[in-house]
Amino acid sequence: MIGKLQGNVDYVGDGFVILMTGGVGYKVFTPEYLTPKSTVTLWIETVVREDSIRLFGFSSLSAQTLFNQLTAVSGVGPKLAMAIMGAINTDTLMTAIATGDAKTITAAPGVGKKVAEKIIVELKSKVGGTAFDFGDTGGTSGALPDLLAALESLGYRRLDIVDMAQKLVAANPDADVSKLVPMALKQISGNK
Repeated sequence: MIGKLQGNVDYVGDGFVILMTGGVGYKVFTPEYLTPKSTVTLWIETVVREDSIRLFGFSSLSAQTLFNQLTAVSGVGPKLAMAIMGAINTDTLMTAIATGDAKTITAAPGVGKKVAEKIIVELKSKVGGTAFDFGDTGGTSGALPDLLAALESLGYRRLDIVDMAQKLVAANPDADVSKLVPMALKQISGNK
């Protein structure tokens, strides 16, 4: 079984790349954006079905582990797991699972509320604390959903703001939403 591939990206398709390694072109499905002619190293997960053998590639071992955890949830196959990971970065997805944020997970194409809740229920204990540390105060975990809700009410899309909001809350653990919203708006306006 293939565990890791290093080579040149020969072709970039819709959700996959052709990775040239030792004169062989491997078709690797990946949620990562890779540029043609770049040299990459990917952790490989091989999925064998009756009618196919598919390679799924990830730039980090934690992303590969998350893919395996997602596909272990009933109703989530490799295609849906790749769609989720393509729409939501690994840290954001792990945070959403650990905090029970189904709304962020449903932002991925093909994921409804029931599937998002099933992912949270089945994976919450497995990913909690892996990507972040909210500590025991509970202040951060309570401030993040409130900050996201406040920014969404102002018209910002959840997937556009969730990473920034997580970093802002982590950097200001004692701040409440009334202080976090102006800081977030300042950061958003500075990014445009």
